[in-house]
Amino acid sequence: MAKKVIIMGAAGRDFHNFNVYFRNRQEYQVVAFTAAQIPHIDDRRYPAELAGPLYPSGIPIFPETDLVELLRREEVDEVFFAYSDISHESVMHKASLVNACGATFSLLGPRHAMLKSKKPVVAVCAVRTGCGKSQTVRRVAEILRSRGKKVVAVRHPMPYGDLAAQKVQRFASVDDLVKHHCTIEEMEEFEPFITHNGIIYAGVDYEAILRQAEKEADVLIWDGGNNDTPFFRPDLHIVVADPLRAGHEVSYHPGETNLRMAHCVVINKEVEADPLDLQRVRDNIRAVNPKAAVVDAASPIRVDHSEWIAGRSVLVVEDGPTLTHGEMKFGAGVMAARAFGAARLVDPRPYLQGSLVQTFADYPEIGTLLPAMGYGKEQMADLQATIQATPCDAVVIGTPIDLRRIIRIPQPCCRVFYDLQEIGRPNLQDVLEKV
Repeated sequence: MAKKVIIMGAAGRDFHNFNVYFRNRQEYQVVAFTAAQIPHIDDRRYPAELAGPLYPSGIPIFPETDLVELLRREEVDEVFFAYSDISHESVMHKASLVNACGATFSLLGPRHAMLKSKKPVVAVCAVRTGCGKSQTVRRVAEILRSRGKKVVAVRHPMPYGDLAAQKVQRFASVDDLVKHHCTIEEMEEFEPFITHNGIIYAGVDYEAILRQAEKEADVLIWDGGNNDTPFFRPDLHIVVADPLRAGHEVSYHPGETNLRMAHCVVINKEVEADPLDLQRVRDNIRAVNPKAAVVDAASPIRVDHSEWIAGRSVLVVEDGPTLTHGEMKFGAGVMAARAFGAARLVDPRPYLQGSLVQTFADYPEIGTLLPAMGYGKEQMADLQATIQATPCDAVVIGTPIDLRRIIRIPQPCCRVFYDLQEIGRPNLQDVLEKV
């Protein structure tokens, strides 16, 4: 008799684990996925055309809040936890809940979920969302290209739309973002790489994605999302740590797993960090992974119109996931506002529209700035309405993309840019020498 399974996820690792481990195994019956972290991804189905012959009707996706009811109704044997950027304590609270309902709580090991590539793979991951992984990916790509390598990146999944249509997605131009109906979060990850003349893949079926990406690359870069572990077996595993959240590198799942697996740890944001916090990160790296190379780095900011900040009241719009489940209190936009002499940061909370009211209710620690939430057309409209309703002299866009391309902002705007800059030796040039 097949073991009944629920996969707890957030439209990413959960689907991948199913595809590579459960899809064709008759000893398991996946009765449901549950969804958390990301709005509007529950109450749908993993489609039959992706689920395979054992699941001719597909697999339902329920909100995680329905978990206890599902466990009892379906008499579930085992729950596999499959999403990321969550504290160790929170993971164990979920494990306790599952165990209390009589089911086994499991974490699928990386060996069972990593696909083997025919081409060299450099994985760039992080210990938390918002560490600076994206600019590290761009720096790695720059170095490899300078050596004559054809580089293709593959991004951790963000399939929030039509899952069947998103099986394999290739992005080589801004037009491809429109073609694939990308959300703001997706554009924040894809667009900066594309504008640096890169090709990046994403989607749902990473075996199919891998085989297509291999055809046009000498080297693949795995661009890990949140703080998830790689879907492809890396030849070089680079992990980015954040001294502004010192201690999180050993207290969040699966960031600590990444840290322990890393061949190289990049400590980013060193210029802004307190020296004691920086030392704490170094000590934690030495304690759990003393053989890893450590690269010191910063992500200096620049602004296209700093004159619109100096002495002005500004609304700062930051990267959404970094401020929500990433738990950062500020990002590049706030740093730019402070550096270029803003008179004050305008509080958007009295002017929130639509779904953003719930975002701030769910994450009350966000404070005096606005996360660029845009997981669909409705949220994008709410973001636009909130910005338009907020009285300010200017808007500081701290997101990785130009929001003005997506939504209408009547106020003067300036954009913040940042790239990774290594400090001293070893640097990423040294680390990538053997790739």
